Amino acid sequence: MPLILPSNSISAVGYEVDNSLRFDDGSSDYLSKTFASSGSQQKHTFSVWVKRANLGGGGKSLFGYKVDANNFLDVRFGSSDNLLFRNYNGGSYTWRFDTNRKFRDVSSWYHLVFAVDSTQSTESNRFKLYVNGVQETSFSTATYPSQNANMKWGNNAYAHLVGDTTGGDDFDGYMAEVVVIDNAQLDPTSFGEFDEDTGIWKPKSVSGLTFGTNGFYLDFENSGSLGADVSGNGNNFTVNNLTSIDQSTDTPTNNFATWNPLSNPRIASGTAYLPTFSNGNTTVNQADATYYTNTKSSIGVSAGKWYLEAKCSAVGSEAYIGLAPEDDYDEISATYLYQNNGNFDGSAYGNTYTAADILQIAFDADNGTLWFGKNGTWQNSATQTEIENGTTTNSAITSLDMTKFWHFATKGYNGATFQANFGNPPFTISSGNSDGNGYGNFEYPVPSGYYSLNTKNLSEFG
Repeated sequence: MPLILPSNSISAVGYEVDNSLRFDDGSSDYLSKTFASSGSQQKHTFSVWVKRANLGGGGKSLFGYKVDANNFLDVRFGSSDNLLFRNYNGGSYTWRFDTNRKFRDVSSWYHLVFAVDSTQSTESNRFKLYVNGVQETSFSTATYPSQNANMKWGNNAYAHLVGDTTGGDDFDGYMAEVVVIDNAQLDPTSFGEFDEDTGIWKPKSVSGLTFGTNGFYLDFENSGSLGADVSGNGNNFTVNNLTSIDQSTDTPTNNFATWNPLSNPRIASGTAYLPTFSNGNTTVNQADATYYTNTKSSIGVSAGKWYLEAKCSAVGSEAYIGLAPEDDYDEISATYLYQNNGNFDGSAYGNTYTAADILQIAFDADNGTLWFGKNGTWQNSATQTEIENGTTTNSAITSLDMTKFWHFATKGYNGATFQANFGNPPFTISSGNSDGNGYGNFEYPVPSGYYSLNTKNLSEFG
């Protein structure tokens, strides 16, 4: 089934999604709306583009409402990472669909369409789920509603939620192009199409759709009003614990790198030790007090010139940041990492760094060369001009093995924490700089010829 993979960028020609919204389940992020009047309770279409971050746990809600423990609607990823659509009325499930398929790819975007119409005479037509334009038909549980059965979605007596069901299990990751159609059951071609060149399912404009009384369209383009409905209905949502820093340009049409929680864990005495992730996998905390843990970026490269900024939130006992090859597992080698004591590969290299410092990495994958900076100053007497010209005298390393894919990487223990800015910072930027293609929001100037790590840049330079 076609996905938007790191190695596949959607064609630049056509509809572009400018923004997504980054949800963090540790912050109870969600949007809420109680409608002024009731809409249909028998026909709805829910459409959303999703990039997951934190997997498993108690499940991650996309849409829902909750009256009480016996009456709720919950559309979510389950604790085993399958998709669930559950309508619970009076203490029993009147609609229930649990997919067999698992959704564990944290590097790609999924498009999900839940289309319901209980007025249909054929039972199997009353609920349809589509993933990336293809109907999902394999369910471990499939409880179809009786004909003309009602849901409470659309009832103006209840708060309707995006990113929660008012009972915890908040969504964690990114959402884009959130659309609900009231009083119509639509198929996915209303929201997306297959790219004629790549075969990848991609978004298309929904501006011409009829949204219905309680329908809405959240595009997250207004950082000062993230719950703004742009359907024309004015069904604006109240924002809860989300701020302008949560507006992202990581979207289905330009997929940015993040830290990858699925990269190999540290194994010690038969136990896997993992760091913890937050802020849409842009923040990693190497929390274990005994063993090093590590992570790599979700996108690796073997060509091109790439730029990363990472804010050190805490050094813990030891903190490292830099590169790791694709085949470096378990405890990542320190060979390609800049340590908080100023060393690189065990030798004196640059200044020490500590909490609140912003580290810069310029990686020339065309020539296997690496530079580091701190708070706007390139280390080891390097200059931005030298980096742009490819002068390697003051670089940290040259002649990396470019037959391998390389990933940005971190390593540390006892609380070492980095907030990565691959172009979508999880921390406030006081200046604002983009790469030569206009992508990214960085604290310091991006060296000319270097780019933020996303699929549009990757398709051009990687």
